[in-house]
Amino acid sequence: MRITARELNRATLARQLLLDRSSLSVTDAMRHVVALQAQQPASPYVALWNRLGGFDPAELDAAFGDHRVVRAQLMRITMHAVHAEDHQGFREAMEPTLRASRLGDPRFKASGLTLAEADVLTGGLLDFAGQPRTNAECEAWLAGRLGAPMPPLAWRMLRQYAPLWHVPAGAPWSFGTRAYVAACPRPVLADAGVSNLALQTLIRRYLAGFGPASVADIGRFALVQRVRVKAAVQALGGELAQLEGTDGTVLYDAPGARLPAGDTPAPPRLMAMWDSILLAYADRGRVIPPDYQKLVTRMNGDVLPTVMVDGYVAGVWRAVRDGIEATAFRPLPGSVWEGLAAEAQALVPFLADREPEVYRRYHHWWEKLPDGQTRLLPGP
Repeated sequence: MRITARELNRATLARQLLLDRSSLSVTDAMRHVVALQAQQPASPYVALWNRLGGFDPAELDAAFGDHRVVRAQLMRITMHAVHAEDHQGFREAMEPTLRASRLGDPRFKASGLTLAEADVLTGGLLDFAGQPRTNAECEAWLAGRLGAPMPPLAWRMLRQYAPLWHVPAGAPWSFGTRAYVAACPRPVLADAGVSNLALQTLIRRYLAGFGPASVADIGRFALVQRVRVKAAVQALGGELAQLEGTDGTVLYDAPGARLPAGDTPAPPRLMAMWDSILLAYADRGRVIPPDYQKLVTRMNGDVLPTVMVDGYVAGVWRAVRDGIEATAFRPLPGSVWEGLAAEAQALVPFLADREPEVYRRYHHWWEKLPDGQTRLLPGP
């Protein structure tokens, strides 16, 4: 079966709850969308606001608080929010990538620890973090074990490698100070067999939430070597459906997954910074027109909050004192601006109790954007 570019776009939107806002609970929605990038603590909240009708951020606060949803270093070696039941499999799948990138990093090697010593230290750290520990407490424990403080950059690499969950610490978006607790159940580390089986699980979950997708897409989503992805896909064999992309690329999918028609209406959206759909594919043209990709994804990797029109990125937005400032990269019809204004009317009060000018620290990027059609969309 051949699938068009617009059908791929609509499949992504449908599975990511972006064609219509869903009535799912926060925890069920997290299972459904698989993972939300969370290096900026506000982003999972704004992402769920886009996906759930009547979303109350206190529900996500509570889910983080009792570890039904967890924030941890996972895919692409970045912070993600995932359902707690997914964490172990995802972390085991990511083990070779995280081990090589964190423990193999020159900043960690400068500590003088061997891999074997690092493994022992990691196990001890996880035992120590069986209850929530602040960053300072972890550093003090390490200094006691090593006889001297661990260099800050080495500690950064170690904590990004160790399967630690970030502990929520209060408003405005639940994570104010750095504190950690050991993941439970604890993932198996440094075991290739376990990791390869877990990668099959991650692929199944990815395809359910982001498919259809190619081997390259899967590898980019997770930042896993393509040879590992190919081996895992081959091991899954006939369990996966296969489609053909517009360029003949083989696209894999979860059997029976939803494939809406390409002309299915897609409402305008004001998407979170680093929203997962902008990062989940090797071919980001599925949701970002090629001419806009360098505008949205900055040189240092920042991915700006985007305006989505008809399922594709059409501009960017930022919260300002008087509402939402939206900049379109192309002229938009009045009906689209009306739809975006309605979104802003809901987003402004959503942000008001937490961080009215969310993402303000990234406003410097607007100085580097080309001129566009800019409008202030006021709140209620």
